Amino acid sequence: MNVELPYGETTLTGTLPARTRVLSNTEAITPGPLDDLPAAVGQALAQPLGLPRLGAMVKPGARVTIAFDDATVPSYGPIRSIAIEAVLAELAAAGVARRQVSLVCANALHRKLRPAELSRIIGATLVAEFGERLSCHDAEDPAGLVDLGRTPEHGYPVVVNRLVAESDLVVYVNAGHMRGFNGGWKSVCVGLSTYDSIRVTHTPDGMSMSVHGNRMHAVLDEMGRHLEGRLGRRVFKIDTLGTDPFTVAKVVAGAVADARGAIVTAMAAMFPPRRDQARERFDVVVYGVPDSSPYAVFSHVNPILTLISSGLGYLGGLVEAIGKPGCTVIMATPVPARWDRVAHPSYPEVWERVLGATRDPHEIMRRFADDYARRPDYVEAYRSRFGFHPVHAIFAVYPLKRLGHVGRVIVAAPRDPAVPRHLGFEVAGSVEEAVALAEKAHGSAAPIAYVRQPPAARPD
Repeated sequence: MNVELPYGETTLTGTLPARTRVLSNTEAITPGPLDDLPAAVGQALAQPLGLPRLGAMVKPGARVTIAFDDATVPSYGPIRSIAIEAVLAELAAAGVARRQVSLVCANALHRKLRPAELSRIIGATLVAEFGERLSCHDAEDPAGLVDLGRTPEHGYPVVVNRLVAESDLVVYVNAGHMRGFNGGWKSVCVGLSTYDSIRVTHTPDGMSMSVHGNRMHAVLDEMGRHLEGRLGRRVFKIDTLGTDPFTVAKVVAGAVADARGAIVTAMAAMFPPRRDQARERFDVVVYGVPDSSPYAVFSHVNPILTLISSGLGYLGGLVEAIGKPGCTVIMATPVPARWDRVAHPSYPEVWERVLGATRDPHEIMRRFADDYARRPDYVEAYRSRFGFHPVHAIFAVYPLKRLGHVGRVIVAAPRDPAVPRHLGFEVAGSVEEAVALAEKAHGSAAPIAYVRQPPAARPD
């Protein structure tokens, strides 16, 4: 069979054996877009889940913070600006003037956004109006952070942006969900937190995309309960489910747990458990990797983002579910050796120094995470020069954990074979050549799966 694989900025035609099974890494059911997004937001605010309406949660003159997802959440429609304006209208009706409201981008350890980039995600009008009352979260600003202590159950540290601790009300606008990865308390307890809190969940074993029984969100829920208990007030959440990166299928509002629960319930039918896709297990899993990453918005991908973060991470979610232990993964990608040293300042060094020493993500975490988290030069680039926090490059290599299940990775049609070989991956000139190499290892009748991947999500 002939297939069109995502391949960088374009596609690559590959011929696979007739016995190949075609599976999908996209949603099983795609919900339709809302006909009237402003009306849907208004209805969600009028009927919040688990909390009273916003007007009942504030007094005239209250200080309010509206936080919103940064550009790594692949949502490029007007949901952020529409939701923010709707919240501002509800607050104004309750006697809270717009000048009493601050906006903060919950960028966690991602890079801060320039004013023009903020305009792309919340609109130029809001950026111009709020001026100094619009900020990007700074996870390295001691004066801008508040330590709320540790959770009583497991002792997780909870550190948040000072605006969360000192505002009379915090409203969070979630712009979309990537399966079960984001939303819920991750928005606040990661998006508006710092390394000491974030590293609890950001481990090779801790991060999860699962819609069903997500272990990462169990930790974050504990942090969120502690946060609300310490502050003595609730966080109001707007959660969004997208049809695609540009349109919205569902909007809910209210308590953090209730809002996430409603979205997860809706996603359950869209994303059935991955292990249910096929009863058969496969020796060879084939897919393509586009030049797209949540961490390359307003920038471009690099070898770590392409081969590890996307290739084994976001796009490799089916591998452990459908691949036999020791299976071969074939990725088609040109993977050029391009580095954006402004947006991703620590990535080239992690590629050379860290991945030149080991590919064991647990060893990488033990040996390198704390070191990179505190590198003054890279931390300054995060704080002042629109770069990702230095430890983010360490987090981005944690999907190497999948190599514990995968026997080998063959990269098909790389522009420079030395790039994938740096990771110990094999190379082939074409998809067909890669399949032939896999069949030499697994046999000429080896079961093969081709995985359709979602289209690249880009702001443009």
